[in-house]
Amino acid sequence: MCDTVRTRRNYSPPSLRSYADKDTKLGHESTSTRVLALAGGVGGAKMAHGLAAVFGAENLTVVVNTADDFEHLGLLISPDLDTVMYTLAGIENPETGWGIAGDTRVTLDALAAYGEDPWFLVGDRDFATHIYRTSHLGRGETLAEVTARLAHASGVQTRVLPMCNEPVATMVDTPAGRLSFQDYFVARRQQDDVLGVTFAGIEEAAPAPGVLEAFATANVIVFCPSNPIVSIGPILAVKGIREALGSTPAYKIAVSGIIGGKALKGPADRMLQTLGIERSAAGVAGLYRGLIDAMVIDTIDADLAPVIRKLGIEVLVTDTIMSDPGKRKALAYDISAFAGGRS
Repeated sequence: MCDTVRTRRNYSPPSLRSYADKDTKLGHESTSTRVLALAGGVGGAKMAHGLAAVFGAENLTVVVNTADDFEHLGLLISPDLDTVMYTLAGIENPETGWGIAGDTRVTLDALAAYGEDPWFLVGDRDFATHIYRTSHLGRGETLAEVTARLAHASGVQTRVLPMCNEPVATMVDTPAGRLSFQDYFVARRQQDDVLGVTFAGIEEAAPAPGVLEAFATANVIVFCPSNPIVSIGPILAVKGIREALGSTPAYKIAVSGIIGGKALKGPADRMLQTLGIERSAAGVAGLYRGLIDAMVIDTIDADLAPVIRKLGIEVLVTDTIMSDPGKRKALAYDISAFAGGRS
């Protein structure tokens, strides 16, 4: 492994920002490069959006965590799949990162008037997604088939795959007892200390059709800046996934979602701490040790690069905060440039 810390200023063309501000692919990428992204949550969706802009939507496959899925009001909700789909479609709520921009909540308010606790926010257009999914699953279609239909109808050209078709549920052990993930994450606002995490049903789960093929044919695999425990963790726990990672010749690079010891969104930092894992980009690198070739860390964490290199992991130091679509593209461009010549 190379022990050089690369930064954006070492290789970025002067026109990078002008490219990043346009709704086009960033200049230098090879359209033949096949990219696989492992994603969950808002950070994963933003990264996928940037990768699609740089490598081309048709050259990107996104395998998405489904262990957050749950039944609510008789409907199957797939939060991570929907967040990725809405973001790739360009219709996500820019204020929250999830849900649909400009969505209304007439249905939810009407349910609340009937006495239903509106603890999980679902917009009216979002309800349509869940109704369609639940209806077609009830007709015998698989989650992968329904996801493909929804993505196509939304104008998404990127292949979006659930990690598996079988139901898997993240369960969180806390001082208050074992909680379902959405109970912990939404209803209780992530206030409980996380003492352990299990994935109920993971033993019966198999990679959805197309997932293993995506690993085998990818030139570059990106671990998105998603929660490494409850977003990337379930994907890696599906049988056959770690073996696929070990056998693929693809260049594997992870983006840390922990910046300066904190998560930009969600409880990943606190979760790492209460599970006894260092709350830093180096802690995330340790979790991925043996699975990745390189790690992308923010400039704020540049001093952690030597620590990560000692794990046998190459390091790219750059701006990883994707505060707008242009910065998503810029980060994806940096990943492309760094991985270039290795894949």
